[in-house]
Amino acid sequence: MTEQTRRPRRGQGELEARVLTALREAPGPVTAGWVQEWLGEPLAYTTVVTILTRLHTKQAVARERAGRSFVWIPADEAGLAARRMRKVLDAERDRGAVLASFVTDLSPDDEQVLRELLGGAGG
Repeated sequence: MTEQTRRPRRGQGELEARVLTALREAPGPVTAGWVQEWLGEPLAYTTVVTILTRLHTKQAVARERAGRSFVWIPADEAGLAARRMRKVLDAERDRGAVLASFVTDLSPDDEQVLRELLGGAGG
């Protein structure tokens, strides 16, 4: 491949994001082959399986056994966002300060939702 025909390198996480988009637009659980076709670019099947496996490790997708292979489905977005928030919180030394700052910046509507959730959590 010459320098002029070489495709530009993808940004970090770009392929994972495209695979997640494919799964969200899928009609239901799909195979890695379906994802490979949806992407519409010359990617090896093993590359697609590697990306799906990485996403599974990150709990961004779920998989179910289908014969000798798997079908893949996206994790729910709310759960994924919650895991990302928890990861950020876990990386901080002063969790109380982070949580206090987060709550201070909530809109009144979001604060009310949080109060209702916390009220229900104690009972």
